[in-house]
Amino acid sequence: MKNTIVINTDIEKGKINRNIYGHFAEHLGRCIYEGIWVGEDVNISHTKGIRNDVLNALQQLNIPVLRWPGGCFADEYHWKDGIGTREERKRIVNTHWGGVVENNHFGTHEFMLLCEFLGCEPYICGNVGSGTVQEMSEWIEYMTFDGESPMANWRKENGRTEPWHLKYFGVGNENWGCGGHMRPEYYADLYRRYQTYARNYGENRLYKIAGGPNVDDYNWTEILMKQAGAFMDGLSLHYYTIPGDFWKGKGSALNFTEDEWFISMNKALYMDELITKHSTIMDQYDPEKRVGLIIDEWGTWFDVEPGTNPGFLYQQNTIRDAVIAALHFHIFHEHCDRVQMANIAQTVNVLQAMILTEGDKMLKTPTYHVFDLFKVHQDATLLAIESDIEIIKRGEIEIPKVTVSASKDASGICHVSLVNIDVENSANVELFLQGIEGNLELSGTVLTATVQNAHNTFDQPENVSPAEFRQFQLENDTIDVQLPPMSITILKINS
Repeated sequence: MKNTIVINTDIEKGKINRNIYGHFAEHLGRCIYEGIWVGEDVNISHTKGIRNDVLNALQQLNIPVLRWPGGCFADEYHWKDGIGTREERKRIVNTHWGGVVENNHFGTHEFMLLCEFLGCEPYICGNVGSGTVQEMSEWIEYMTFDGESPMANWRKENGRTEPWHLKYFGVGNENWGCGGHMRPEYYADLYRRYQTYARNYGENRLYKIAGGPNVDDYNWTEILMKQAGAFMDGLSLHYYTIPGDFWKGKGSALNFTEDEWFISMNKALYMDELITKHSTIMDQYDPEKRVGLIIDEWGTWFDVEPGTNPGFLYQQNTIRDAVIAALHFHIFHEHCDRVQMANIAQTVNVLQAMILTEGDKMLKTPTYHVFDLFKVHQDATLLAIESDIEIIKRGEIEIPKVTVSASKDASGICHVSLVNIDVENSANVELFLQGIEGNLELSGTVLTATVQNAHNTFDQPENVSPAEFRQFQLENDTIDVQLPPMSITILKINS
């Protein structure tokens, strides 16, 4: 079957918020320590303790926003433990993730420095579960107040004269679970209270994000929007793609069957239903769509790699992860009227990571390359699409063979991203370009593999990497494309 897609280059659907391409770095496993922070007394190349190879790779992605310090860790993190002279900082036990001792050498100053190096917005998640209103209020004062106050003076004593700009602030995390096992009614009241004292100082304006539902807990969204919607700018949503059972066995990151491939794809596509239903509830209380849906935890979650600490959530990353990431971006694009940020879990060495490290070695995962390819969509205008796509059937699963998204950047260049979900067969796609004139210049890049568990290793770090794509024919305003199996393709169209 030939899949047909009409791209209406003159019909605009909205702006793709660049923050959809955000990241998440939690104090979990080897994400912060070893992955990002190595300290200043090591033989690994670094800048002020932040390892340079990871920093350089992340800078390539144009990361728009980075969430920290958690996650579940956020609601046991007390920020005052992580400032001042490093030798005097309190050592703590990370009770959520592996029971390891942390020295708190990576704290507020170090995180803000990392964001400055990356050129991204910091997104800080405050402690509601085990923290106080005063603690949260003083943290914001410490970071953003430009004047005479105990917290501002303390910041200056610790080496930072000017306040930081902080836009995104989360009031708690997963308060239905690890953040306190609260009822939505109780958390809604707590949110209203805590956010009151998350103050705007000077010209700094906080975008306050409330802790949202777990997957399909639509009642949570209903209660939060009804009781606290007027006090929030964003509401979070968490959903992970897990082919197996969360508690009994999620499935292997490397050793999986074709059936598990299709199960994974089907579960990834479930994100569309979740966003649609939660957005429908939000629309009842916020028809102007002022409150953004913030999907600040998403990605694949498999069983940890054999022989690693189960609390570190370290997993390999294959072409399957790359395809799943691309599917999510296509879904986020289509909901750009409500989805204003997304943060993949997580940046380095944890879950669906961009980067894996081992000592002084580093590699980029297939998922990294998807973020690199798709950065052309950041802040671009979403274009209207009509399509007739083949349906793949695998047992009771029915999913589209191909998904697509198209955008136009500020210079008028169109980018079309195409995903062939089929693990075995190529996909023939006919693209019709409506509303575009003149001679077209066309180029392409593809990310694909020959086996479904293809991944990069420290011995073969380029095993799965982008390549030039030439399997297309352009005639007038029609492009005939042959997509390889399990592939992600970006077409650049310039008129």
